[in-house]
Amino acid sequence: MNPLRLIAAVAAVFAFAGVSSASAQMPAGSRGINPVLIPGDVVRVKIWREPDLSGDFGVDESGVVVFPKIGGLPVGRLTSDSVKALLVAGYARFLQDPSVELTFLRRVQVLGQVKNPGLYHVDATMKVTDVLAMAGGVTSVGNTKNIELWRDGKCVAVELSAASAMTDLSLHSGDQLQVSQRSWLSLNAGVIGAGITSVAVIVTALIRR
Repeated sequence: MNPLRLIAAVAAVFAFAGVSSASAQMPAGSRGINPVLIPGDVVRVKIWREPDLSGDFGVDESGVVVFPKIGGLPVGRLTSDSVKALLVAGYARFLQDPSVELTFLRRVQVLGQVKNPGLYHVDATMKVTDVLAMAGGVTSVGNTKNIELWRDGKCVAVELSAASAMTDLSLHSGDQLQVSQRSWLSLNAGVIGAGITSVAVIVTALIRR
C-alpha cells in the first residue's frame, strides 16, 4: 500500500477511536481541557535533533495539519497520543526511531482590561496569569479578582482568578477570558480618603472654636 494512503487509513481509525474515547472519558460538564483537536488549534511539535521538522502547525478548517516531509494529516478530533502515533509512523520513513514531543495549543481570546487584547494560543500547563501576560498584562484599572470565562456568548459559572490553572477549567477553543474593570470606589480610593481626611480636619477645627 502507498505510505500516504496507509497513514490516511491509520488516521481514520484513530479519528473514530479518538471521538469514542473522548465521549466515554469526558462527559458533559466534566473539568479539564478538551483532549481532542479542532480547527483553529495548533500542534506544537518537537522532534529530537530535527529542528527543521519541529515547529507550530495549525489545524485548518477541514481538520488537517500539514507537517514537513509527510504532508497533510487528518488530525481533527484526535487525541495527542493518536497524533503522536501518526507522526512517529510517518517520520519513521525518514528517521530512525524518531523521538516526538507534542503540545496542543488552544485558541483563547483575552479581552477587557488587558494591554493587548486579542487571540492567543495557550497550552494546558499555563495559568490564567500566564495567559494575561501573553496579552501584555492587566491595565492599571483591571481587576484580577474579577475575571470571567465566556463561551458561545454566555458567561460560564466557574470560580476564576489569575492563579487558576488552565487544567482547572473546562476550556474549549474559542473561549474568552474577560478581565473586568475595578469598581469606581476602588479606582478613587485615594481621592475619597483625601476627601475624608480634609473633612475631618475641617470638622475638628470647627469643634475647637
